[in-house]
Amino acid sequence: MAREQQLTQVFVEVADSLIDDFDLIDFLQRLSERCVELLDVAACGVLLADEHDVLQVLAASDEDTRLLELFALQNNQGPCVECYRSGQPRTNINLTDPGVAEAWPQFTPEARQSGFVSTNAIPMRLRGKVIGALGLFQTIDRDLSEADTALAQALADVATIAILQQRTLAHSETERSQLQYALTSRIVLEQVKGILAERWHVTTDEAFAAFRAYARAHHHQLSVLARRIADGEFDTAQIPRTAHH
Repeated sequence: MAREQQLTQVFVEVADSLIDDFDLIDFLQRLSERCVELLDVAACGVLLADEHDVLQVLAASDEDTRLLELFALQNNQGPCVECYRSGQPRTNINLTDPGVAEAWPQFTPEARQSGFVSTNAIPMRLRGKVIGALGLFQTIDRDLSEADTALAQALADVATIAILQQRTLAHSETERSQLQYALTSRIVLEQVKGILAERWHVTTDEAFAAFRAYARAHHHQLSVLARRIADGEFDTAQIPRTAHH
């Protein structure tokens, strides 16, 4: 698919997010995948702050990256943590640089072990308000160009607008109540991924792909379907083990 078509698809997805049954987790999952496609990076993680201003991992392009971002948060270090605090992008950080390893002594070797050689973090912000960060990772020594950095910020900006707009439409009692619900839903989703992966003897990435494909094909919200499975209200035998797009 041409880059122009991919960009068009992104904006269609943003427009679709303004409907009543907006699925924040699925939206952010698609955002992580679009970043990988459009920016030619190896992986992407999406982190948003909860009601206590603590960053949480809401989506990632693959399971290894999700675990790496969780590790970064547990150790309170890494590009997304610093990006969220400052509200400024951190780009083209060389993970083989001794200075970077010294600044992030836990995160850097973990990222290197995952195969990443460089990283970037883009703030999710609107008019000075920062709600999270995009983490972008490279497995080859290739800097993000100025054009790609600008596009990454544009993607982060439109996602931020969609999230904040949806919160306004939802008339939430607290600004981040929808996000808190999504965080809780993400925990349930991780449990279901594990259940399916163990049941089917596949990886968690493969289990999630099949689960998500089924949810989309049958117009289920990811969070709602995951809760039904966790509560024993849905027979997972209905879900094909292979994702059909």
